[in-house]
Amino acid sequence: MPRSLPNARPKPLPEALPDCDVLIVGGGPAGLSVASALPPQVRSVIVHQDKEIGLPVRTSGVSWLADVQALGLPEACYHPIYRTDIYSDHETAHFEITSHTVVALDVTATYRHLASLSEDHERRLLLNTKYRGSRHEGGQIVSRLRTPEGEKTLRARYLVDASGWHCAALQSLGLAQPPRRRAVGIEYEYPLQDMDPHRVVLFFGRHALSAYGWALPTGAGTVRLGIGIIQPDSTASPKELMEGFLASGELERMGLPRPGDGMHVNAGILPSAPYERQLVYGNVIRVGDSANMATPTLGEGIRTAIASGRELGTALGAAVAGNETALARYERDSAKRYERNYQFGFLTNSRAAAYGPDDWDRAVRRIRRLDEASLAAAFRSEFTWPMIARTMAKSAWSKLRGRS
Repeated sequence: MPRSLPNARPKPLPEALPDCDVLIVGGGPAGLSVASALPPQVRSVIVHQDKEIGLPVRTSGVSWLADVQALGLPEACYHPIYRTDIYSDHETAHFEITSHTVVALDVTATYRHLASLSEDHERRLLLNTKYRGSRHEGGQIVSRLRTPEGEKTLRARYLVDASGWHCAALQSLGLAQPPRRRAVGIEYEYPLQDMDPHRVVLFFGRHALSAYGWALPTGAGTVRLGIGIIQPDSTASPKELMEGFLASGELERMGLPRPGDGMHVNAGILPSAPYERQLVYGNVIRVGDSANMATPTLGEGIRTAIASGRELGTALGAAVAGNETALARYERDSAKRYERNYQFGFLTNSRAAAYGPDDWDRAVRRIRRLDEASLAAAFRSEFTWPMIARTMAKSAWSKLRGRS
């Protein structure tokens, strides 16, 4: 019997992965939805940096019942909310929700459901894989990946940047840069205790200047208590703001439970930038947070990521089949759907980010006069022309009064 060589090495795996039609960078709701809407025969590869789909959690997962039902999410993925309480330092507003029901998503279950929708497609899901960059070569895109088995390359006809706020693929190809203005948040998740399991709390003022805080009950018997800020509008640390909030006595004022044993910490970053019309760069397309699609008012983005991801998947399927106008149509349709509302929402967000505690007290008094439909429209960044006109008139009047 021949002896083994003492320094023998295992045979290396091939450096190149099989070519694909569509490479999707990012395994969040946008990227997973693109894959699910591709025709089953289209070969796709999803690159996801985490070891599991949906973990760690990087978003609170607030959405709206009508949207998640229209998107076909199973009931096990969401928990309904029937009351909204809004606080500033000295004011409150309370709303019973009867027709615009808010939901708290089980983020991990939602992501895994989205992943399951393309399991019977020509799809390859690469977990624990780091995207390292791309280059154009011969009309295709060659990308470098760091997998658990080592460095790999992959050729694709189309590349989808669904990597989130950092726009990893666009940045690698020199097509775009991450937005300078970002929403950064921290969230403590812990047992609900005696809090109403169908009540959400939003708070504004000294503990969350430039953005807001929230307490969102889940269907798993926990509450997600979070605080966000907008950089660079604010240089505050979300963690320090949270510590100040917990020490302030505001939990008791708002009727919220105090964190204790079993607390889990989530953190995340979202773009907080104006809507940009360009989504398509030849055979490179961006979607979801890479395209600044989180709503500018509350930074709520999962429903838009799923919807726009599915629309892009359908357009890519047509493009792979030879339709040369499908992607341009996707870009135009997205602008019609989002541009006006998001541009105005961004102006509203930018103005609110400069508010002080007294401004927030006045704002909550104004909010108290709204009906449920108007409040929902503002939170969803859905503005009619009369709403825009009224807001601009009030802003102009405030400036005139300030000069007099």
